[in-house]
Amino acid sequence: MRNLHVGLAVLVTAIWGFNFVVIEVGLDSFPPFLFSAIRFALAAFPLVFFIGPPRVAWRWVIAVGLTLGVIKFSFLFIGMDMGMPAGLSSVVLQSQAFFTVLFAAIILAERPHPMQVLGIMVAFGGIALIATTQEGVGSLTALALVVAAGAMWGVSNILMKMSNAPDMFRLLVWASIVPPLPLLALSYAFEGEARIVAAVEGMTWTGAGTVAYMAFISTLIAFGIWGFLLRTYSASFVAPFSLLVPIFGMGSAALLLDESFGPLRLAGAALVFAGLIATVFGPALARKMKRVGAPSA
Repeated sequence: MRNLHVGLAVLVTAIWGFNFVVIEVGLDSFPPFLFSAIRFALAAFPLVFFIGPPRVAWRWVIAVGLTLGVIKFSFLFIGMDMGMPAGLSSVVLQSQAFFTVLFAAIILAERPHPMQVLGIMVAFGGIALIATTQEGVGSLTALALVVAAGAMWGVSNILMKMSNAPDMFRLLVWASIVPPLPLLALSYAFEGEARIVAAVEGMTWTGAGTVAYMAFISTLIAFGIWGFLLRTYSASFVAPFSLLVPIFGMGSAALLLDESFGPLRLAGAALVFAGLIATVFGPALARKMKRVGAPSA
């Protein structure tokens, strides 16, 4: 990759890592369902006028929109609203990679590589270690919701693969028009009209800034750059940069929110990250080592 494009990839992961800090700050101004609904409404509708039709059956657009936009982000936002720290959330959410491998084995009959199985075991050991640092039922529930968000992200990954979409970025854009109305309905049902009106009427510049960041910088700009990189290079070159997201997430949370990480949490996060590396890079590394160790003819 060109140095400029490497810099762009790192920039995108920094934007997405910082996004967890933005979510935590934004939840002080908006209830979870409403916050997510506004984000998708602002981000999705301008894009669909420029990007062209989705090029897949609408059932895939709706399925991805519901699982990724409605369920996954609802679990994430509610979990963080219940007290799951931003930096820790950025790490735990990466469980999506492990759930994707598991669901691919169950639904698509894709046999996981032994290194991927090892990575999954190590990562969930890390999540279990993090769970021991969560005090009270509410904290454990918050952690469980973020893990569930990772699981739903894994489901959406399988749905996107099953759709055989020729342009995945275009599918994601169109899927983003699905969440606003269901999320607004959930907000009205569970958060109440009074809370919605209070959030809108009492919106501060900080609250507006968090929505603008998520809708325009984290979604439109970052996904636009990511889509360009995926069109320019193979996914095997681009996707591994996403491993930087939890690093930027934890770093920005520590710097800006004074989020502290005790020894057990750091050890748990390290295990999750090690499992993620083994899952992503393990199979290719094992094949390379096998070729190197094979006897010559």
